[in-house]
Amino acid sequence: MKHKVIGIRFKKAGKKYYFDPLDFDFSVGDKAVVETVRGIEVGEVVEDAKMIDDEALISTLKSVLRVATAKDIEQYKKNQADVPDVLKTTSKLIRKHALEMKLLDAEYTLDRSKLIIYFTAEGRVDFRDLVKDLANAFRVRIELRQVGARDGAKFLGGIGPCGLLLCCNTFLGEFNTVSIKMAKNQNLSLNPGNISGLCGKLLCCIRYENDTYHEYRAMLPKENTVVKTKDGKGTVIATNVIDLSAKVILENNNIRHYNVDELETIQDGSSHNKKA
Repeated sequence: MKHKVIGIRFKKAGKKYYFDPLDFDFSVGDKAVVETVRGIEVGEVVEDAKMIDDEALISTLKSVLRVATAKDIEQYKKNQADVPDVLKTTSKLIRKHALEMKLLDAEYTLDRSKLIIYFTAEGRVDFRDLVKDLANAFRVRIELRQVGARDGAKFLGGIGPCGLLLCCNTFLGEFNTVSIKMAKNQNLSLNPGNISGLCGKLLCCIRYENDTYHEYRAMLPKENTVVKTKDGKGTVIATNVIDLSAKVILENNNIRHYNVDELETIQDGSSHNKKA
């Protein structure tokens, strides 16, 4: 079964969610009022209406409540303007209760029925007394939400080792899996300081070129493979994925570089590698 949906995002680099637009006519850039697990929120339309299958939905499809009115936008801006004071008060109360938690951000639902406060912590935090104080201070339902290290970096932002603003804070809508295997595939140094981001986790950008490296490695002969070159037979002793070349030691012990299209495999070196 197919469903008509529009893509809506609630933060600049946030995850995109699908909603049923009903009979409303939305364009990219329009603001819509929807109900989420957090409550009533204002989101920005980032994808025009399209038809998708059931398999593409990761949760129950909800309908848009309405096109955001001028009053909705005014209330949203007021909620945003009150966040700095919320963070200041919350920070004081965290210190009062001597809690080991790092405050990240806060947000009101559109109707101010709930105040959500985000934080990171090494382990579980007993914040029951903190919630009571926060409820007394803001006279609203309080939800304290603990997030992981990656989400923490996404909230705070910063400069990555490349010298640019963090990907997660500027354009990455959601986090994809990054593994040590990907780093090895790209011959990266496995020193944690070299391959970790500000969040302490593996750099998200390691994933960007992984598919290309995987494709190029499949085109190159493995080390110890016997190959035929224009200069005679030789054995591959190293490969360069970036320029698709290999270093070959010839039968006369000369070492030369060749492009992958200049090599013809005579004997695959994979079995030799297994024995080594």
